[in-house]
Amino acid sequence: MRVAYVGLVLGLLFLVRQANESSSPTKQSDSKDAVSALAASQNQPYTQDWQTADPQTIGLVPANLQALDRDIALGQFGTLDSVTFIRCGKIGFDRSFPHDYGRIYRTRVKKKGPLNHDPTGEYNYFNPEFHPFFRGSDLHTMQSVTKTITSVVIGIAIMRGDFPSDLDTPVMKYFADQKVANLDDRKRRITLRHLLTMTSGIEWHEDVHPSDPRNSVDIMESRHDWVQYAIDPPMANEPGTVWKYNSGSTQLLSYIFKRATGKTVGEYAGNYLFKPLNIQYHWKLTPTGLPDTEGGLYLSSRDLAKVGYLFLTNGKWKGTQIVSPEWVKASITPHATTTETPAQFGYSWWLHPYGDGSERFAWAAHGFGQQHLVIFPDYDWIMVVTGWDILPSKSDRERGWLERVLSTVDKQRGCDAREQ
Repeated sequence: MRVAYVGLVLGLLFLVRQANESSSPTKQSDSKDAVSALAASQNQPYTQDWQTADPQTIGLVPANLQALDRDIALGQFGTLDSVTFIRCGKIGFDRSFPHDYGRIYRTRVKKKGPLNHDPTGEYNYFNPEFHPFFRGSDLHTMQSVTKTITSVVIGIAIMRGDFPSDLDTPVMKYFADQKVANLDDRKRRITLRHLLTMTSGIEWHEDVHPSDPRNSVDIMESRHDWVQYAIDPPMANEPGTVWKYNSGSTQLLSYIFKRATGKTVGEYAGNYLFKPLNIQYHWKLTPTGLPDTEGGLYLSSRDLAKVGYLFLTNGKWKGTQIVSPEWVKASITPHATTTETPAQFGYSWWLHPYGDGSERFAWAAHGFGQQHLVIFPDYDWIMVVTGWDILPSKSDRERGWLERVLSTVDKQRGCDAREQ
């Protein structure tokens, strides 16, 4: 859900680059659908659980980590819930920062409106039963990081022959038996690739804060049929010509995936991504029973890092190819330039240039409230951040956070070869 708070990591990547160059009320169904339950895969032993290491041995700077830890706990960088750094396949920093969200949002939780279309349920972003953690567990809302995971699942389905490998397939193929508003030749030219790269051309307004009632995704979440709301707006641009952040595009992929495979994205992810990686999850459903692929996934920080590691190892997990190398490469190849210049966009991955040339990218997934997965392949460094900054703020606290994070990494230190 939502593009807000990408700036935190965009600033980080700019600093990395500079350093290198100089050196109806929405109700949740209680369906037995696998997407809405904790995955049963937890019963299987995980053979590659994260090991911890002395930070210095994996190229992290202990003194700077300690100072960062102290100041995050003091709230100097916003309401962060966790920060995890993994280098060389090992955890060198992994801290949680508890907050009493029941107290913080005790008045807002009862007020219906933007960010609260379901006062007692999962689409009330002030309800501590569901946000930011799922019912007292360590599963944290991922928000728009869900979009990136959805893209990974589509890649897995393509590799397994269950989803169209031709991404230039017109989207209207899957809407042939239902009414679509504002249907014209431009809308007929929208393809699966356009949805993955946020270049559909559909008119959408997600450039205002999520608490603003004009925000398209907030309006969508107040409706019964999200897919209909996402497909109906008029066209603003020719498909493929303009990047425009559009959470509705990823929700359309939820519908199309079910039509193409006969399974929901959540069911498929449970079988072919979460089970092999032994990931616990919860996936919210929309009122019509489809997985909320634009922002409904919950994962722990350590489990989210596994997805980053999967891409670092070219789609392979302990000798098993989970997603094809071709999909990994295509996903992290720039397909569009975002409005957050110089960031590029792949298949629902943010790509941030850094270093001394434009061909080097950090791969990232970002979500509303400060959810971040950032992978620096050159440094074998995975960073996971979770938080719950969901209200507008005029604070300039990000700058200090970015400088401090950068100071914790010894970019000159490499890693020994590790088994994939």
